[in-house]
Amino acid sequence: MKMNGARILVEELIHQGVEVIFGYPGGAVLNIYDELYLASDRIRHVLSAHEQGAAHAADGYARASGKTGVVLATSGPGATNLVTGIANAYLDSVPMVAITGNVAVSSLGKDSFQEVDIVGITQPIVKHNFMVRDIKDLQQTIQEAFEIANDGRKGPVLIDIPKNVQAAEWEYDPDMKAPSVKKARKTSISSLDELLEMVKKAKRPFIYAGGGVIASGAEKEVLELSRRLDAAVGLSMMGLTSVPASYPLNLGMCGMHGQYASIMAQSQCDLLFAVGVRFSDRATGDLNEYTSKCMTVHIDIDRAEIGKNVSPDISMWGDVKMILQRILDVLPQCEHPDWLRQIEEYKSAEVLPPAKGFSPRAIIEEVNRHGDADTVVATDVGQHQMWTMQFYKFEKPQRLLTSGGLGTMGYGLGAAIGGCIANGRKRTVLFTGDGSFGMNLNEMATAVSQNLPLTIVVMNNDVLGMVRQWQTIFYDCHYSHTTLDRRTDFPALAAAFGAKGVSAHTMEELKKALDEADQSDGPVLIDCHIGMDEKVLPMIPPGRSARDMIVKG
Repeated sequence: MKMNGARILVEELIHQGVEVIFGYPGGAVLNIYDELYLASDRIRHVLSAHEQGAAHAADGYARASGKTGVVLATSGPGATNLVTGIANAYLDSVPMVAITGNVAVSSLGKDSFQEVDIVGITQPIVKHNFMVRDIKDLQQTIQEAFEIANDGRKGPVLIDIPKNVQAAEWEYDPDMKAPSVKKARKTSISSLDELLEMVKKAKRPFIYAGGGVIASGAEKEVLELSRRLDAAVGLSMMGLTSVPASYPLNLGMCGMHGQYASIMAQSQCDLLFAVGVRFSDRATGDLNEYTSKCMTVHIDIDRAEIGKNVSPDISMWGDVKMILQRILDVLPQCEHPDWLRQIEEYKSAEVLPPAKGFSPRAIIEEVNRHGDADTVVATDVGQHQMWTMQFYKFEKPQRLLTSGGLGTMGYGLGAAIGGCIANGRKRTVLFTGDGSFGMNLNEMATAVSQNLPLTIVVMNNDVLGMVRQWQTIFYDCHYSHTTLDRRTDFPALAAAFGAKGVSAHTMEELKKALDEADQSDGPVLIDCHIGMDEKVLPMIPPGRSARDMIVKG
């Protein structure tokens, strides 16, 4: 059946299982928006306030649903506004298809109105990108984009569609299956005998689990590996929900702002299983010391990550779930009672202040009590993000939406919108700071127009808290441009957008506000006023090791 390019795009998105698309219209995508209007009973479009917010919403939707997020923007500034969101998805390995319009092929390279080389701009931050210059290639390109986004290590793909291609007509074949573009991937699991010898020697095994565990659906295998080895589990930020917080050997996040027990157990282990991680500098600190005391096994789907930052004794690459299943087939039951006693000592060594008064810990734990295991939690970037990693107890995978690799302030509200939609419009929580929230607070308009049940908890300390913490510790208290000196009334701002907003200075006020939020159908903002010198501890200074850990402010 002959269709114009815009309709081919919409029909193929539906064929790919896309139910929701996030975006913002403009001249170069009007043909596409016309077809979305005609197909509104089969595919839903969510209008954002800004294209960056749409990209973060598609990202959050993908993380919470396990599906491919889709975002649509016009040419020129619409396309460039997607760049931060695409980069965020790339560094966190989130499957996303970004679709942009462009000027007609005949006008390319002539500095036409709202023309930009978005393919060139995004080249370093996508798995692949396409410019469709001929209508006959459009359907196949869309199929390839979805396959690439989900093949191997997941990530974003961009499709740029000039306006004349959207208008041209071609045959659409709903039964067409484009030739696979999947790369022939070799899986290396040939070191099982050597691995078993390491396991026999080990007395203090430790599993470091990351986002690759969630991406491959290997949560059960990691739990069984821990039980089989008598191994403690530490988590990267991206892997935080891969093991239930209630599991006794889950010690929490590793790295610069990790949990004390997790940091100490990793530093003292003699066998490190690194599963689906990339050994970020924030996780490793001093590379010369990081694995100096232990044998190391690195398992990841991306062979390029093997040996990039840490040189393992054994490396295995391929699908994490499949590799762990092969290991478990031959792995004996191990017992390390002395190690388990040592782990309990690390856990009982309380280095963080208890949840007293109106503290970040008390706030997060109270919000946690109001949710359940299915609650989706988004964060922005900064101190509140690290406090959430430390104090919120996640029991299920895909419940945390946070910016790991890029560290994008302003990510949270868009991601919360996408996550809420993906989770069936159930009450969703956003932890943010006054600095981060100011980056993309215009997406409150989207949350209100969609009537989404969001609880937005603003940790308001009137400063850029994490940067101030670094200035305090490393820069002799030179608070250069981190005191915000703003007079923003966040509850009034929420009301101006059409949402409910309240202030909280005490736990009683917070509990009342959370009760009101639980009874509300739409977004509720709670402005929590905390001290500007609250710190995220423990903290390992950059490039240092566990022995340099700061545990007191």
